[in-house]
Amino acid sequence: MNKTEKIWMNGEIIPFEDAKIHILSHAIHYGSSMFEGIRCYDTDKGSAILFLKEHVRRLFDSAKIYRVEMPYTQEEVEKAIVELVSENKHRSCYIRPIVYRGTGALGVNPTGASVEVAIATWEWGSYLGEDVLEKGVDVKFSTWQRQAPNTFPAGAKAGGNYLNSQLIKMEAVMDGYAEGIALDVFGYVSEGSGENIFVIRDGQIMTPVSSQSILPGITRGAVMTIAEDLDIPLKETMINREMLYVADEIFMTGTAAEITPVRSVDKYTVGDGKIGPITKKLQQSYFDVIKHGENSRGWLTFLSGASTNGTDGVLGSKITTNSAS
Repeated sequence: MNKTEKIWMNGEIIPFEDAKIHILSHAIHYGSSMFEGIRCYDTDKGSAILFLKEHVRRLFDSAKIYRVEMPYTQEEVEKAIVELVSENKHRSCYIRPIVYRGTGALGVNPTGASVEVAIATWEWGSYLGEDVLEKGVDVKFSTWQRQAPNTFPAGAKAGGNYLNSQLIKMEAVMDGYAEGIALDVFGYVSEGSGENIFVIRDGQIMTPVSSQSILPGITRGAVMTIAEDLDIPLKETMINREMLYVADEIFMTGTAAEITPVRSVDKYTVGDGKIGPITKKLQQSYFDVIKHGENSRGWLTFLSGASTNGTDGVLGSKITTNSAS
């Protein structure tokens, strides 16, 4: 990751080097953190944060699920994010707000540990590699599966949940693939290490249901909205592993991955190995929002001081959310 000048930590913007936590913080020992990944884009209409309110709301939802009492309101966290992007003079960036249990308790029971909140920003390109949005990626089914729904909550974006994701990702990379696909405890397709998955067959889009130990992604929801707008049939359903081997198109979604086509699964070529027409159409509509600010449906929060032609460099701190167009 690229180093930035400032980090927001517990209500203050401080130098990057000063953003430190104690070695006995509960989160280090037990994974008791909740976080989000958010992107700010340099659109034709100025710099704008995508799904700011939705991401912050999910951060608070994750904290509530794990019984963490947030010391700030959602509005305060949203404002802090905008201020930090401004302070670091980003035109576009990745944003990582994180809530974690600090010192005060060091046992499985976290009661008594402090609750700390921090926000970092940095410049980050394509998550799965260069040119993947056009050329696609090669993936494999992981030997690791997702947790059963009654073990711990997949719907919370918590640090400890991602130990499973790390195993999936490392195995895939070591075997020469960009990403791994996990099955759920019943043997059906679940998701990637950090992305939701969509499968297209005979013009219909399919995606796993929320109860299949997936994180119901915000980008996933955006794609479902775009598909409805474009009158492309889409359903949430159980998907067998072999369906991916005979799919016409497959793509993965996430804040970092955006809409990334899959060109092969376990060395089975998907379609003709190129980005398919439906994936391309969805991708184009999504990029019309994040690159041009068009038909944005209220998804973008523009930053005050950003030029309408995207040429100004310094951003203000006032939040102005556009209306759907």
